[in-house]
Amino acid sequence: MTKLRKMTVFMHIVKLGSITKAAEKLDVSKSVVSQHLKQLETELAVTLLKRTTRKQSLTPAGEHFYQQCCTMHELAEQAWQDAQQLQVSPQGLIKITAPHALMDHLVLPALHDVFNAYPNVELELISHDGQLDLMQEGIDIAIRVGESKISNLKQKRIGDFRDVLCGAVQTINAHQTDINALKLEDNIEFETTTLSLTQIKYVANHWQEKSIRHHLSLKKSSLKHRRSTKANKQRCELNFKTNHKANTLPTCVTMLEQGFGVGIIPDFIFAKHIATLAELLPNYQLDKVNVYALHSYQSAVPVGVTMAIEAIAKRLR
Repeated sequence: MTKLRKMTVFMHIVKLGSITKAAEKLDVSKSVVSQHLKQLETELAVTLLKRTTRKQSLTPAGEHFYQQCCTMHELAEQAWQDAQQLQVSPQGLIKITAPHALMDHLVLPALHDVFNAYPNVELELISHDGQLDLMQEGIDIAIRVGESKISNLKQKRIGDFRDVLCGAVQTINAHQTDINALKLEDNIEFETTTLSLTQIKYVANHWQEKSIRHHLSLKKSSLKHRRSTKANKQRCELNFKTNHKANTLPTCVTMLEQGFGVGIIPDFIFAKHIATLAELLPNYQLDKVNVYALHSYQSAVPVGVTMAIEAIAKRLR
């Protein structure tokens, strides 16, 4: 760093024609500039500049060294400008990871919306349901469901969604007797009703356990038709046993549509399959699931990273 500083001072002495003007340009005293030049020539063991009271001239070694100092300065200026440009217009590689359930239907459309007009942006997307190491994998953004406990990462809640407990229309119709037998209307005086539905087959996502437990609450639209104030607090707990399991969300959706059983899928995916799928309990809903964006930048966040996070958050609104 000291060497670069001395080279910069020397370049200004030559370019501006005097130690006095160089000192004014660098906003330091003349003695500081003179000291830098003296130390530089001492360390190099060569005279770079011949000086009299009226003029200065470069030695052959000084001329060669000056040209190299100018090259160094130009490279430094260009590096500075390039770095600043990254904060003005997104460019370069942006590496993003997200769960399978969110990548295709949420992250990809958001990224297309925001970066379609920026041809210099390169995207590398990793669909992964685990928690990859952002630093080790060189990942810029991780989109995750639920808050992370990793303290060295910056995380921001960017929205939420609800999973929908659903199945094929014919599956729901076939189990209407079982659903009616729950008699949820008769349990309105109890804040939480626990019920078992092991007679209905369940299609689990790969991250779900063998025993399934879902907590649901009354939808606001259903509350309007309830007289009891306790209805505002009414929740039900439904227990299932996993019969089938799918390792990808598209496979899970297909199994539900084919009548393999009931299961949960995000509400923004359920909305696209409303013609073939129906809610198991239309008056009840699962709790919201928070979505977070994580990154490892501690100070200036690249504009591309900021734009990507904002675009994904917009899709969740």
